[in-house]
Amino acid sequence: MRAAAALDLAVLRRLRTAGHSPASERWIAAYSKLGSHAAVWLALGGAGMALDAGRRRRFRRATATVMGAYALNTAMKLAIGRRRPELPGLPPLVGTPTGLSFPSAHATTSFAGACALGGLLPSPPLYLLAATLALSRPWLGVHYPSDVLAGAALGALIGRVAR
Repeated sequence: MRAAAALDLAVLRRLRTAGHSPASERWIAAYSKLGSHAAVWLALGGAGMALDAGRRRRFRRATATVMGAYALNTAMKLAIGRRRPELPGLPPLVGTPTGLSFPSAHATTSFAGACALGGLLPSPPLYLLAATLALSRPWLGVHYPSDVLAGAALGALIGRVAR
């Protein structure tokens, strides 16, 4: 268990320091906001419901899946209570709504969204969006890599079951 925690911390430090510049930090912080409260996934589902009457029910179900994933993630965070990472000399680059970290809601809702919307929209861009939103979180210093991996697995499971 200690080895896994040490690896988690080492990967977090690497992500938190590699490829950082003022411009990249601003860009990735802005990009990461797309995943806040599942916004981009709810927008995609809402657009699908509005623009594709023939598949409206499927888009509604996919959107409900994302909302359910967000609710389950929130409940799990409260139950588990893992605190967000604190790296001396490397403060987080963005604020968060809570101090709770596990699992990552960005990862959970992103992979639930990519899975649930995958039968309705082209899958490769959805999974690319999901992966980059999830990876933005440890890069910004607000999640451990294990938070993201757990969130991605949870979201993919929810998305596949619902689909």
